[in-house]
Order: sequence, then structure tokens, then C-alpha cells
Amino acid sequence: MPKSFSPSVVTANDLLIGDVIYLTAQDGWSRDLADAELITDEAHAQIRLIDANAQPGTVVGAYLAEMSANQQPTHFREDFRRTGPSNYAHGKQVGALPGPLAQGEEVMR
Repeated sequence: MPKSFSPSVVTANDLLIGDVIYLTAQDGWSRDLADAELITDEAHAQIRLIDANAQPGTVVGAYLAEMSANQQPTHFREDFRRTGPSNYAHGKQVGALPGPLAQGEEVMR
């Protein structure tokens, strides 16, 4: 018996800087999980994943990540990805580069 569909978000890594990013309902990308579109329909999720994978100049490794109904990761991997590396405080852990990515935004390197 196939597993039932769980609420999910589309996540990927920014192609140029490697940040974990999430697809928003407005067809943009955000570094903040709270901005992500929570998808509850499997067919819609597949369409959104196709949309994400059609952006090879922007993102790499897009996939669906399962979330709880209140948009919290259900798997340790996703919780780890949203907070960043744990070996020292940098990036998201100290508040650098929060929120949505603006189209054409120059990112700190």
C-alpha cells in the first residue's frame, strides 16, 4: 500500500551560494521556512516541483520535504538544513541573509 501524501514544501539549494531555500506561493525563493508554500495536495506538489526543477540557473537539488501541519520539519535532516551547519555560529545562525531572495539580488560571498 502506498504511503499517503504528507504536507510538504519544495526546497533546494541556491545554485550560486549554496543556501537552503524554499519555494514560496508567489513563485519566489526564500531562505526562511516560514515563507515557504505548504502544499497539501500531491498533484499540486508535483507541479511545483517541476516548476522548481525548471530553474537550473537558480537552484539545484529541488525536492519535496515533508512538514507537519504547522509547517515544522518532520525529519531531522530538514530541521538541520533550515538552521545551517552546527559546528560554529555563522550564516543563518547569526541572522545573516534572512528572508526572501529578491530577483537579481547580489548576495554576500
